[in-house]
Amino acid sequence: MAQLLILRGNSGSGKTSTAQLLQKRLGEGTILISQDMVRRQMLRVNDKVGSVSTDLLETLVDFGMQNCRYVILEGILTKRKHGKMLKEIADRYSPDVLVYYFDISFEETLKRHQYKDVDFGEDEMEKWYLEKDFLEVEGERIITDEMTQEDVVKEMMNSINIIK
Repeated sequence: MAQLLILRGNSGSGKTSTAQLLQKRLGEGTILISQDMVRRQMLRVNDKVGSVSTDLLETLVDFGMQNCRYVILEGILTKRKHGKMLKEIADRYSPDVLVYYFDISFEETLKRHQYKDVDFGEDEMEKWYLEKDFLEVEGERIITDEMTQEDVVKEMMNSINIIK
């Protein structure tokens, strides 16, 4: 059985770079499913409740769980827009699921955002920012400002080894 890692949080919180580093460390047989890639590049749709992108994310996770060793799903993935789907896949693949919420302050996300090549700025980030958007599933792990990216990746790698 594959293992599923769900990384969620606000824009600029470090999810994507952490997911990419984790995929590299986990190696062959690791699929990385990026919400932004699916929504913006593959489907070119807005992020809203009931979007077809949510269905495709779920389908890709199911594919990965059947064909890969590790599945990493990363994105903003808000509780309001994606919570139902995320809880369903967490239940479906329990106990082989790790859920991480990047609970990073707005100030820190702005600092991290300055290194990204994106077409939006502080005003948009402030409008989008959701505080404490926890999924509230069993075992949800919280990533905070104080943790370095290396700390986060080590925590994830250790957790993967525990549930193997």
